[in-house]
Formats: sequence, C-alpha cells, structure tokens
Amino acid sequence: MKVSIERGALLKAVAQAQSVVERRNTIPILANVLIEAEGDTIEFRATDLDIEVVDVAPAKVERAGATTVSAVTLNEIVRKLPDGALVSLTEDGQSGRLVIEAGRSNFALATLPKQDFPVMASSEYTANFSCKAPVLRRLFEKSRFAISTEETRYYLNGVYMHVAESEGAKVLRCVATDGHRLARIDAELPAGAENLPGVIVPRKTVNELMKLVNDDDQDIAVSVSETKVRFATPGITLTSKVIDGTFPDYSRVIPQSNTKMLEVDAAEFAKAVDRVATVSSERSRAVKMQLDEDRLILSVNAPDSGNAEEELAVAYADESLEIGFNAKYLLEIASQVDRENAVFLFNSSGDPTLMREGSDTSAVYVVMPMRV
Repeated sequence: MKVSIERGALLKAVAQAQSVVERRNTIPILANVLIEAEGDTIEFRATDLDIEVVDVAPAKVERAGATTVSAVTLNEIVRKLPDGALVSLTEDGQSGRLVIEAGRSNFALATLPKQDFPVMASSEYTANFSCKAPVLRRLFEKSRFAISTEETRYYLNGVYMHVAESEGAKVLRCVATDGHRLARIDAELPAGAENLPGVIVPRKTVNELMKLVNDDDQDIAVSVSETKVRFATPGITLTSKVIDGTFPDYSRVIPQSNTKMLEVDAAEFAKAVDRVATVSSERSRAVKMQLDEDRLILSVNAPDSGNAEEELAVAYADESLEIGFNAKYLLEIASQVDRENAVFLFNSSGDPTLMREGSDTSAVYVVMPMRV
C-alpha cells in the first residue's frame, strides 16, 4: 500500500476513528485502526465491538492495500505534523511496518494483519430515512444530559428513539431519564421512519453522533433495526449495537395536572441558580425556590459553609410555594432552553415539576424535587 493524503483530511478521519477505540484493551487488534486504500479514497475503520466508525477521505492511491496500526499513536503523529503537510503512508510488507513520511519527519509503526480485524456484521434495517443534521442534533443534544450513569439500570444508559404521537400527529421522539430528571424531545417524523422500531441508543454512540452532526445542514442517513442503528454522511458511517432492554413507560412520570405556572428568563434563572449554589456542599447541592406573586427567591443554606439568597422578578400568579431541587439538575435543564423564557409547572412541593420552553411543547423536561 502506498498513499499520499493532505494532513487536514487525514487528521479529521483518524481523529473520528480513534475516539471509538477503548484505551484499555485485552484484545490488541481493537487498539488498531484498519486502513484500506483503493481507487482514489482511503478508509479508516475502528471498533470496540459495540460501535464501529468508518471514515472515508480523498487520497492519491499509488498502490492499493490494507493494514492496521495503533489508532491513538497514528492520531498523535498526524496531530503534531505541520498544517498543510502532504503525508505519505507506505506499508512495508517485509518489516511489518507502516511508514509515515511528511517533509523531514519519518515514522515507522508496527502493524497487525488486517485479517484479524473484526468487522461488524451488517444488519437488515427495518427503517431507513434521512434527517437534517440540526434536527438530529437537537433531539439528542437536548436529551442526553438526562442519561443514567447507573450500570445496574443498563436500559436507562442511553436515549430512547422511537415514533410517538403528539397532538394528533406522529413524531420522531427521543427520551432519556435517570429517575431524577427526564427529557422528552420531539421532531417532525421524517418520511420512511414510520416503521422505526423503538431503540435505546447507548451513551457512547450518542457522544460520537454529536461529532457527526456538527456540520450545519447536511443530510444524515439513519437506518434502524431491532439490534443496530446506523448514522451515515457521505464521508462517515457510524454503526452501533443498541441496548438490549425495555425502556420504561416514561409517560407515567410526566405530570398532566400541574397548574401553578412560573415564567422566568431562562438565562437569568440559570445564572442566579449557579451563584447561590456556590456556597452549598457538593453532596446535596439543594436549592430552595420560594414563590410568591411575581417574585422568586432562590436560597441555599449549607450549615458547614454558609448561606446565599437571590431574588428574581418573574411571572407567577398562584398561591405561595416552597420547593427544593438539586442545583445541578436545575442548571442542566435551564441550559437546554433556546428561547428566552422557561416555563415551570408545579403541583406541590413533593410532586415532579414540568418545564418547557415558552409555549413550545416539543421539548418537555421533568425534574423531581428534593427535601430542603
């Protein structure tokens, strides 16, 4: 194999591939990236057996071929090469080395045979549809903060993507919850997604997907089966197993009868919560909200470190209410609001609270209160 490729294109492809590789591996080949050169492209494939990412970059291929080298080492080398350099990759079959040359720099990396590299079995996908990158980004970005990190409840360790009904129309919906807070985000159902089986997309896959949907308005091809999900752009394909479990009936925890409505400037609210939470002990981080007519007092009382209080002008016309929340949860939910105002709907100090962005019901959040 002999290939020449521009450093920028090589770095983008290798960086995406190596981020999937697990740092600690008992199987040496899984630390490697499979490099395949043919025609006028070079392909980089990496996997941890649950996720596989394939990155294609344009290159000048003088001699087609394939090999595998350490993904992390290759990424580090390319990252440190000067901008605009032309990089040449040459596989030396005799010595079992991949030689990397750029200007006066020369590296030789140990290789492992490409036959040992595990390629994820292809799947028969039951739903294939196309979705704009900003739509997918909104669905997953706004829900992923609520993914559970508790390994025992493995079925909550991802985002549940499925077809649901909202206000008489079918929608593409993403839901995540850890039992303390919940995010439910809807988007218009794309053509071809009607037969989508409900799948739980793992946390690591969601994080990798965020890198894929950064480019503004490109189309992402989404394919889903009972066991796998695939997101593809013309240059990158991300394939992942889905979590084998049943997502709980989340609709039961979304309150329907909360009538006490608070409307507040989302950015001001987040800053105020952040300020008062500074004095609280890390363990509880409880913030008390005291609501009176058009007035909100946020307070923290931490006997060991001090106390803090801040008053905000808000729109609230119901009876007085005192309720406590984990500051981190309040901040995470408030930071999801793209519009100016956040609307909180309360029932009592012991019941879950609902939050949405203004009058928009396509993004709904639920947070459980704390005793303060």
